[in-house]
Amino acid sequence: MSHKLDIIPAIDLIDGKLVRLSQGDYAQKTVYADDPLVIAKQFEDAGIKRLHLVDLDGAKVKHVVNYGVLDRIVSNTSLVVDFGGGIQSDEDLQKVFDHGAEMVTCGSIAVKEPEKFTSWIEKFGAERMILAADAKNKMIAVSGWQEDSKVPLFDYLQDYTIKGITKVLCTDISKDGMMQGPNTELYREIIAQFPNMELIASGGVSKYEDLVALEEANIPSVVVGKAIYEGTISIEQIYAHNSK
Repeated sequence: MSHKLDIIPAIDLIDGKLVRLSQGDYAQKTVYADDPLVIAKQFEDAGIKRLHLVDLDGAKVKHVVNYGVLDRIVSNTSLVVDFGGGIQSDEDLQKVFDHGAEMVTCGSIAVKEPEKFTSWIEKFGAERMILAADAKNKMIAVSGWQEDSKVPLFDYLQDYTIKGITKVLCTDISKDGMMQGPNTELYREIIAQFPNMELIASGGVSKYEDLVALEEANIPSVVVGKAIYEGTISIEQIYAHNSK
């Protein structure tokens, strides 16, 4: 194995609580914890360094809502947090960085307002920006998947790679929250075309074997959410993986 897969847990927020949706559907939500900080501390204890924090309230209303949770996690753990959901304005972006996010994940804005997103890359640096690529049948989907775009995934990645983006969070939305395994084939294809990309795979990871498959495919990182909360991947397994 040429490298170790970096496991990045996701904490999705609604009303300040840790929740998960199935395929982005707000009607299908499960609350896993009233206080996300407790869970974040467990991740830190398991040797996890990174956290993917998603403001689902923010994604819905198109401006950031859950600053408070970001603030508490950054203040009370050593986790490097990337924050996404609802970042549509310069003010929101600045606020998220001011509240301690090391990086931000942006998707809809990068599709719909490429000039604005490009200006953020120039202002804050590409290393602080994670490009979200939510894909279905190799096409980009936007706005929490409530809309399809006409943008082919590989064109979108190419455009932003030219602009300096190296970090990409790619979610195969047909897999997300469905616990059926990730689209490893798609991620292999992306890495083959963009060998220097810090690709973060997302969607469908349901068991420890999925992590092994991604690691064997040389995928750099993976976001895991539901599998941890449903107990199909244990914190102990993650700890063992990180201790290898």
